Amino acid sequence: WWGYKYLEKRTGSKFDGIIKKRLYMSKNNRAPLSIARMARIYKRKGNEGKTVVVVGSVTNDTRLYEVPKLSVCALRVTERARARILKAGGEIITLDQLALRSPKGENTLLIQGPRKARESEKHFGRAPGQPSSHAKPFVRAKGRKFERARGRRNSRGYKN
Repeated sequence: WWGYKYLEKRTGSKFDGIIKKRLYMSKNNRAPLSIARMARIYKRKGNEGKTVVVVGSVTNDTRLYEVPKLSVCALRVTERARARILKAGGEIITLDQLALRSPKGENTLLIQGPRKARESEKHFGRAPGQPSSHAKPFVRAKGRKFERARGRRNSRGYKN
């Protein structure tokens, strides 16, 4: 991240500032990105031939049948994802190699993984059981005896 701190100061580039900020982020805020999502964004009009930049991990997705020829720059690429990208004729570079290739982020696509896809995010918000709450309760099991009585059914007193 020293390189991008320096580049941001020298070039005044917004791209370098974003990369620097994301490098400082905690791991929870650097969500992993699957190659399927990356391929979907890459296939959009005007994105062909650009280098996909991910400040985080790139993971494999077995649901994606064919991987397009991608040029990827990431902090980390899983073993299977790396093999599939390289097999498709793509390339994988590091962030410092990208800094030398395009210091201001020319011809790049800056993508982030879905931050809110964490399991713990499902439990956040208004307390479960309250009106208009969609929070997932911390329940031991989903059986008949667990959070299925009062407040859940009209036949058991009331229903929210």
